Amino acid sequence: MAVEINIAYEGGLHCNAIHGPSRQTLTTDAPVDNGGKGAAFSPTDLVATAMGTCMVTIMGLVAQRNNLNIDGLQVQVLKEMTADPVRRIGSLKTRLVFRRGTLLAATDRAKLEAAAKACPVKQSLHPDVKTPVEFVYPD
Repeated sequence: MAVEINIAYEGGLHCNAIHGPSRQTLTTDAPVDNGGKGAAFSPTDLVATAMGTCMVTIMGLVAQRNNLNIDGLQVQVLKEMTADPVRRIGSLKTRLVFRRGTLLAATDRAKLEAAAKACPVKQSLHPDVKTPVEFVYPD
C-alpha cells in the first residue's frame, strides 16, 4: 500500500509536509549546525523519530497478540551525526525503559526485544548507521 506525502519548501530551509491519508501536517527546519534555525524537527531527526516510534509500535503489536501490557514504555533515541565520508546519521542509540512494575517473563521480554530490533525502519537503514539498543526493566 502506497502512502502519499506532499512537501512544500517554504524557504529559509523550512518545509511543510502533509500526510495524504490523514491530512496531518508537520514542519521541518535545518538544524543550527547546518545553517538552519533548529525551529522544528530536522529531516534526520524524523529518521530517529521514525525508528523509535516504529520499534515501540511493533512491540505494541506483539504485546497485543500476547496479552502483555507495555503501556508507559518510554523510548529515547540519541541521534549522532558524522561528516565522514559525508554528512549523514552516524548512529541512532535507542534506550527503551519499561514502566516500573511492568511484569514480563523472560520469554515475553525476548519476544518484545526481537520485535523492536526487527522494526521496518531499523531494517531499512544503511548498515553503516550504528543502531545499538538498550532495554531497561526497572524493579
